[in-house]
Amino acid sequence: MDPQSTAAKHEPAPHFPFPRRRAGAKETAMSSLTTRIQDDLKAAMKARDSERLAVIRALKTALTNAAIEKGGLGTELDDAEAMAVVRKQVKQRQDSATQFHDAGRDELAAREESEIAILEAYLPAPLSPEEISQLVDDAISETGATGKADMGKVMKLLQDRAAGRADGRTLSQEVAKRLS
Repeated sequence: MDPQSTAAKHEPAPHFPFPRRRAGAKETAMSSLTTRIQDDLKAAMKARDSERLAVIRALKTALTNAAIEKGGLGTELDDAEAMAVVRKQVKQRQDSATQFHDAGRDELAAREESEIAILEAYLPAPLSPEEISQLVDDAISETGATGKADMGKVMKLLQDRAAGRADGRTLSQEVAKRLS
């Protein structure tokens, strides 16, 4: 037996720096919003825009956490779920800005508001007051709502139709005004 041929048989397998794809594993396509956020993250890095970079990194972390909650590591969020995460981040910053204004910390409130402006670039254009009013009227007539007891049915329909383009508080105030 040749000593070289036995050595070749027992060489360790080559090291692959990336995990191999499991048999039957499906490729998951990133949503367009997630792809846009990833591209903006790279652009902020190249431009050395530290504020934008910090906000997008925080958003990406929130998206990753939401994906893990949804189905474990490696799960992708669709655009609607990613949009909900962005909305949640905007809401958190709005609450913080309000608290900072109330505490007299205007410089911190201004920073939160600039972060809100960065995040709002990922949200669809908000509905105008006229569009909200029209949506509410249509939802009330479709559900046949007559009083405050029917507000839940109207709000459910409105939330679906507004698709995050209007704040829930604004919608509920408009519904309450119409049903009272």
